[in-house]
Amino acid sequence: MSYNVLLVDDSASLRKVIRKILRTSGFHMNECFEASNGREALQVLSRHWIDLVLTDIHMPEMDGFELLEAISRNEIWRDLPVVLVTTESNPGRQRRAMELGARGYIRKPFRPEELRSLLMRVLGETHESMANGDEGCDF
Repeated sequence: MSYNVLLVDDSASLRKVIRKILRTSGFHMNECFEASNGREALQVLSRHWIDLVLTDIHMPEMDGFELLEAISRNEIWRDLPVVLVTTESNPGRQRRAMELGARGYIRKPFRPEELRSLLMRVLGETHESMANGDEGCDF
């Protein structure tokens, strides 16, 4: 199965890196949409079918926590898998994200295979159902 992914981060270069990691790690991605904050992410969600959201926490206008709250309040989106990709290391903030509905949490920097493994778990994929990608590079 291929997934429509929404990358939400205020850094365009980091969105580009994550997109490349998803492709090189063997993650089956159909379309990849981008937003620079939670407000833009909600606009993308209202216009496109999204299967997975990868979001940072710290962003201007609407941060990742506010985005999680908005998604959880929406009847259509509330079951949408959201994974936080962030530098945030505070356990209390990690706990808060999970309480707000995040399905996963990965700290930057990370290895491509760590992200792929987390996404496979979040999406209920097996290792055999995803192609093997380049696991030897770090981003």
